[in-house]
Amino acid sequence: MNAPNGILVVDKPADWTSHDVVARVRRVANTRKVGHAGTLDPMATGILVLGLGPSTRLLTYLVGADKEYLATIRLGASTTTDDAEGESLGWAPAERVRAITPARQADAIAHLTGEIDQVPSSVSAIKVDGKRAYARARAGEQVELKSRRVTVSEFEVLGTRGATGPDGEAAVDVDVRVACSSGTYVRALARDVGVALLTGGHLTALRRTRVGPFTLTDAHALDDLDVASALVRPATAASAIFPVLALTQAQAQDLGHGKKIEVDAPDAETAAAVAPDGRLVGLAAVRNGGARTIVNFPVPTEASGPSAEPSAGPNTEQES
Repeated sequence: MNAPNGILVVDKPADWTSHDVVARVRRVANTRKVGHAGTLDPMATGILVLGLGPSTRLLTYLVGADKEYLATIRLGASTTTDDAEGESLGWAPAERVRAITPARQADAIAHLTGEIDQVPSSVSAIKVDGKRAYARARAGEQVELKSRRVTVSEFEVLGTRGATGPDGEAAVDVDVRVACSSGTYVRALARDVGVALLTGGHLTALRRTRVGPFTLTDAHALDDLDVASALVRPATAASAIFPVLALTQAQAQDLGHGKKIEVDAPDAETAAAVAPDGRLVGLAAVRNGGARTIVNFPVPTEASGPSAEPSAGPNTEQES
């Protein structure tokens, strides 16, 4: 029996870490070679894309894909983590919260839409001198992260309602939809909206609804997960990300052996090279009528047990 090979889209439940999901899939699929593309915080739910077997090689290309989220921002208080899991840094006066008008709210969000310079949360997974920022912050160190350029292509308000803090403090909950580039922190958007409105703000709910071409309709619950039927074939996954380069049998053999081949196809920085039998031969660069291999995808080996090689796939930063 061949080892599992493909992309698995999971609907991560709340209070699970991304590592918890990987560990579950390893056990269910009976393979150690499992990686994921883009960490979700434990409080977040939604799409977590995993790669099994040789398809872990595709994860590098999915890490950089655009994402979409549904989130709730609570205006009225900031926290140490920019979300509900952190300690409160104090509540704004009730009159300041009541002064939030739809126009002011829209203006704050407009200034956080498009290409922006964003300072990630101090409890992000970004490395500072070789150590994760969240580890330094939780150890009591002062963490100052540099801003970086991200793109928030859509920042839409879906609804607004009054709310209260744990001791009756005045607050406003804003439900939003955010489409953004990889590396954007929705927690930081919540924080910065609160800064702009002089009320403080933090995230109370987050659900990732899209990663690149994959949406919640592609996602599977962890309960009673049938990996074999849920796996997206490597060629299908790669074809959803890149233009397809359809190969003849001879071309597939040559490209699989690392040879440059002649093709009748438009130029593409990266293309999914697919054999006549539907197998993903690899990813290829196409230029001036020629194609060369970027990454090969070998035929998967026999199913592996607990002693197989460790998980493959990128070690990614949190994006929430």
